[in-house]
Amino acid sequence: MDHKVHTERYELIFQLSGAADDVVRVRLTDRLGAGGFPVYEDETGIVRAEISDRGEVRMLASGGHQVPGTPLLARPLNEDAPRTP
Repeated sequence: MDHKVHTERYELIFQLSGAADDVVRVRLTDRLGAGGFPVYEDETGIVRAEISDRGEVRMLASGGHQVPGTPLLARPLNEDAPRTP
């Protein structure tokens, strides 16, 4: 069985303004997205994203009429060691 190691947490950066970046921290869930990559979500469960092993991000709607923005960058948080789900 193929076990891939995934980063536990990312910061999704929506705006780089220097003074006040728009950043959301997300954590690995046990779900996979349509592309077969892990789904991450913030602590509220509202912000959800599928993040590929190359750092490509696909935002996922968590409710009706939601149009999620696309982050400029998904930055892995280094304080967490990768884990194998």
